[in-house]
Amino acid sequence: MDFRSFKLAIAVLCLVCIHPVAAPAVEFRSVTFGGKRAMVCCVDLKKDQLGLFLNDNSGRTLKSFAALAHWLEMQNKRLIFAMNAGMFEPDYSPVGLFISSGRQLTPVNLKAGVGNFYLKPNGVFAITQSGALIVDSSQYQAIPGPVILATQSGPLLVSNGVIHPALQPGSPSRLLRNGVGVAAPDKVFFVISEDPVNLYEFAALFRDGLHCPNALFLDGTVSSLYAPSLGRNDRKTDLGPMIGVVQ
Repeated sequence: MDFRSFKLAIAVLCLVCIHPVAAPAVEFRSVTFGGKRAMVCCVDLKKDQLGLFLNDNSGRTLKSFAALAHWLEMQNKRLIFAMNAGMFEPDYSPVGLFISSGRQLTPVNLKAGVGNFYLKPNGVFAITQSGALIVDSSQYQAIPGPVILATQSGPLLVSNGVIHPALQPGSPSRLLRNGVGVAAPDKVFFVISEDPVNLYEFAALFRDGLHCPNALFLDGTVSSLYAPSLGRNDRKTDLGPMIGVVQ
């Protein structure tokens, strides 16, 4: 390389360093698994800020992605992606554990009951200083260190690579569903099906399609996605807990 070419190369390198190209937050991927379509939202915790939301500063339940986005805009923040984040009571309060920004609103729920939430084992999706994890709800108290964010739901679709034993491949109960899987401490997949699926098919997508050893069902009928880059702002019904990436 002659001196003139060397100077040009240095100038280009400096220009790149001064004007870095920002990496896009949240990768969206349309996949087909077992003949069923789904939208996969890939969150990299090394660069994406994930938050869990329910109420505004006055304590009023936000209930919708539009309200959440507006509330964040008033704080000079932008909602990049969001999804409903677990089952809720008629008053929109969480059925189970809810921790946001290190503050617990509701405790872990280990009661017996009827419905998907109570199909034991159910589970907790949590973020600590060590990253993301999904655990059996009965093991939640053993998580080391402070918990920054946590939401509880059920059933636990996949636990240590094993699909929940109560889930049946031939179940006729097929709905649009959403859930979360953890592939690594900094790699989280939020998935919403585009075609109706049963819980076994949904679990298999996480385990065999996305290689998540642990995955948690979030909900079915109310499953909703906010992704402006995809033109999505679902509003099927009012929501309780919502999870999303904020810039």
